[in-house]
Amino acid sequence: MRVTVDVAGGGTHEITVGPDERYADLLDAVGLSPQEATVLLDGRPVPEDRFVNAEHVRVLRLVRGG
Repeated sequence: MRVTVDVAGGGTHEITVGPDERYADLLDAVGLSPQEATVLLDGRPVPEDRFVNAEHVRVLRLVRGG
């Protein structure tokens, strides 16, 4: 399946995923980790361990500071 990954402030990526790939794999494919970004599906966060079942997602980088 082809998935369009729209990274906020980082462009859009077309990624091919297999049936056993998870949302964490999408983050990895765009050079991010679950500790630094979250995947949104219809504006809601998706657990990174869930299997990919969408053709379009948005990735939002998390802000950290201290």
